[in-house]
Amino acid sequence: MATLKIAFVGTHGVGKTTLCYELAAWMKKREARVDMVREVARRCPLPINRETTLDAQSWILHTQIAEEIHLAAEQDVVICDRSVLDNYAYLVHRVTPPPALDALIGQWMRTYTHLFKVPIVDAPTFDGTRDMGRAFREGIDREVEQLLERFRIEVHRLEPGERARWVERVAEVVGALPKPPQMGLFVPESESG
Repeated sequence: MATLKIAFVGTHGVGKTTLCYELAAWMKKREARVDMVREVARRCPLPINRETTLDAQSWILHTQIAEEIHLAAEQDVVICDRSVLDNYAYLVHRVTPPPALDALIGQWMRTYTHLFKVPIVDAPTFDGTRDMGRAFREGIDREVEQLLERFRIEVHRLEPGERARWVERVAEVVGALPKPPQMGLFVPESESG
């Protein structure tokens, strides 16, 4: 069972996916058993972005939870490209969700050991899936912030001006990860025979 479940929260196009891969590589170098829950919305068979529906966001939300459960059973560290809260922000932005989903989100958010809020730094690059509109992107970011406050969720905030150090910052907060093994490449002459 995973001892760490780390999620990056925020609107689309802010670098969460890149950060997930960088952190996973950093941890693998330290011999951690780690895997990632990749952004589920990209595989959703229903409309997303501004055209999302309750059905689409329910599919995304439940698929996210299922993948987190699956990987947590197999790995020591699970890194999530989004949390269920992010997915919920897209739903809340579009329609009023049923109260049962509020309860699910509130309960599931407690399963993450660490949450990191990724700020908007630059304009997104076109990826063929996500909405490029500035107002929509900023609206989702505001929804994420409001949901963090509403559910009283503790989150570590990454600073916009420190992008080059985000992985190190996350590693500092997570702490207690093993250092990379030191392998002797050269045998001292006294031991060589």
